Amino acid sequence: MIGRLHGIVAEVGEEEALIDVSGVGYVVRCGARTLSRLPEVGGETVVHVESQWGEQTGLTLYGFLGREERRAFVILKTIQGVGPKAALAVLDVLTPPELAAACARDDKAAVARAQGVGPKLAQRIVLELKGKPITDGPVAAFHATAAQPAPVKPSASGEAVAALMGLGVAEPAARRVVEQASLRLGEDAEVQALIKAGLQELGR
Repeated sequence: MIGRLHGIVAEVGEEEALIDVSGVGYVVRCGARTLSRLPEVGGETVVHVESQWGEQTGLTLYGFLGREERRAFVILKTIQGVGPKAALAVLDVLTPPELAAACARDDKAAVARAQGVGPKLAQRIVLELKGKPITDGPVAAFHATAAQPAPVKPSASGEAVAALMGLGVAEPAARRVVEQASLRLGEDAEVQALIKAGLQELGR
């Protein structure tokens, strides 16, 4: 099965993108959050893919810009009543760390914001995911009464985005180039390397 695509964004639609890999176009179903974070048409990208085979639909590729998102998608689909569409909808309103945090504090209302996810299904998602390793890093701790997140050290990517914004780069562009740089340089890339790569991507 296909696990990752490294190619050029050829088209972006409402629910899918066409990724050109050495002349072969792959149709990849994506959530709105992922589609909004893809480079512009003609830009290079790396898409993490979860392949699913159905007798009626054949092979369907679901794409994500990070391994955590793909893992959260796979875990969500193991829950009764959660299909690919609902799983993508949840990840449109909550990042994997936010989903893990919502489950940790029994916040079914946060999950129910996803399109097509009602209160009962949101409750089931919270119950089944609570305590499961959705993310690679630690989940923010919550105070038992105030339910407020404990301070978490910013990630290298977050610091790089903040630094680029301090240089006058708009937040969406800063996040896009830092995410692309992180995919190229690896998860252990340092802040300065991400900033440098981001500036190069912006042509500065």
